Amino acid sequence: MSKIALMFPGQGAQTVGMGKDLYDKYLKAREIIDLAGNELKNIIFEGTEETLKLTEYAQPAIFVVSMAAFEVFKESYGLSVDGFVSAGHSLGEYSALCAAGFFSFKDGLAMVTARGKFIQKASAKTPGIMAAIIGMEKSAVEDLCKRASDVGVCEAVNFNSPRQIVIAGTVSAVNKAVEFAATAGAKTVILNVSGPFHSSIMSPASDDMSKELEKYNFTAPSFSVYTNCDALLTTDTSAIKEKLVRQIKSPVKWDEIVQNIIKLGYYKFVEVGPGKILSGLLRKIDRSKKALNIEDSASLQKTLEELNK
Repeated sequence: MSKIALMFPGQGAQTVGMGKDLYDKYLKAREIIDLAGNELKNIIFEGTEETLKLTEYAQPAIFVVSMAAFEVFKESYGLSVDGFVSAGHSLGEYSALCAAGFFSFKDGLAMVTARGKFIQKASAKTPGIMAAIIGMEKSAVEDLCKRASDVGVCEAVNFNSPRQIVIAGTVSAVNKAVEFAATAGAKTVILNVSGPFHSSIMSPASDDMSKELEKYNFTAPSFSVYTNCDALLTTDTSAIKEKLVRQIKSPVKWDEIVQNIIKLGYYKFVEVGPGKILSGLLRKIDRSKKALNIEDSASLQKTLEELNK
């Protein structure tokens, strides 16, 4: 069997109706999604895009659907988790940690629900936006942020691929940086999210999460997880809580994480959960690696066929 790297998506991957096909066809998915409760289930399957986009709902919703997809995959593939390695983008780190066994689904859902509320609260207190800068080097983007910081907070917060970097901060500062980037010939996209995630503006949410995480006990995992804040492989339960606290107000080093996984000899990556955002980023990082995904029964079967070759 191939060594498999699992990738779990973060906020922005949500769509109304995600996970419904898995829910209808697989008992494991039904059990997981039912555990989330009727209110969240109804928002996921029948809510509005506007409601599902809200951080306090988007985060637990993506976590739930990702874990449902993982449980169906694990059962369908019929192999032990030996040889897996995993990583999740931002919120997706909780899915990766839960899949590895650092904590239970119930505790993971409680943590993610609290995290979503803390981030929503911090975003309401200091409104901000995020924008993707495409086609510029890291040093050039960091220079843009520095130049725009005279009117507010502007920081590089997601290093997604060598030439796709997301910035976040106050509205005026990010808009100023976007103007600078456009003038320099870069493509820019204002992201459809409800706050300046992973910027220093999120410090109050980070502090709240520190207190929240004291309630939970973590256990030794079945496989290793790369953590967002430092791109390092982690199995140490004592280190994870501190990293999850840092993660909220620190940049996501996704490009570095994927490069580190590739260095370990992994060449098949499976995105587990809604959408194919991370599969797209993998192609930008290293087109020679195989990107697969699991979000419904059709993509599950296609992935299983590929992995069993």
